[in-house]
Amino acid sequence: MTRLTGSALRVTVHIGENDSWHHKPLYTEIVHRAHAAGLAGASVFRGIEGFGASSLIHTSRLLSLSEDLPVAVVIVDTEARVREFLPQLDELVTEGLVTLDECEVIRYVGRDAAPDRTPDKPGMEG
Repeated sequence: MTRLTGSALRVTVHIGENDSWHHKPLYTEIVHRAHAAGLAGASVFRGIEGFGASSLIHTSRLLSLSEDLPVAVVIVDTEARVREFLPQLDELVTEGLVTLDECEVIRYVGRDAAPDRTPDKPGMEG
């Protein structure tokens, strides 16, 4: 399990929901590559409205424009590991925006590492 606390980098990839890589969603490829690279974690967030370099507004409020909503893929890890992953993003992201932000990890705990919070059942001895 990856341990991560203290100084880190957050990379955010802003792309469109319909962007693809070899006939599958681009955000899926980014997440799978981040996982394969052993990065601490990656999450995909779907926007309800936005525009990018094309200046075309995409919104979930209008059926005709809701086909390519904005998506953000957020990855956090140490600076070295994130910077090592950047060449893969250069290969994958042909349209969109990639940003880096310094951040501080306060707590990073996986489910399997969390203490058992199930209350003791009557009659069960530890």
